[in-house]
Amino acid sequence: MTEKQGKALKTVKYYMWLSGGAGLIPISLVDWAAVSGLQLKMLADISKIYGVPFQANVGKAAIASLAGYIVPNAAAFGTIGCLLKTVPGVGALAGAPAMAAFSGAYAWALGNVFIQHFESGGTFLSFDPEKVREHFKAQFAAGPNPAAPAAT
Repeated sequence: MTEKQGKALKTVKYYMWLSGGAGLIPISLVDWAAVSGLQLKMLADISKIYGVPFQANVGKAAIASLAGYIVPNAAAFGTIGCLLKTVPGVGALAGAPAMAAFSGAYAWALGNVFIQHFESGGTFLSFDPEKVREHFKAQFAAGPNPAAPAAT
């Protein structure tokens, strides 16, 4: 593992935990906004490690486009958690764990995909979500693993 990979993986782990924590926010949609903001900041920090100019609009598009690959299969994971939060009283308690798990797994997968992309010399402008779809889905399915090395 290169020094950059190690530093980037540490960054991904940090934001994975923050994203999971933001998923615990009991107010539906506020949790999504917090998680999205954290994940965009994660991409900015990873790009800085690799010396790649950060482009927020491309980062937002990447986050949204990659979600399309997992949301149909993971709807119960995150969306139901978000919906449960709207039920007065126990809804927030029931939905928060699912949303936290979804958010952490998404940050893990997103970060590892961008580590791989930047390691191979990619930039935000050369990022093609279609090319990383299977790798992203595999990282998401494997879930957050704080002890694992960065995916290459």
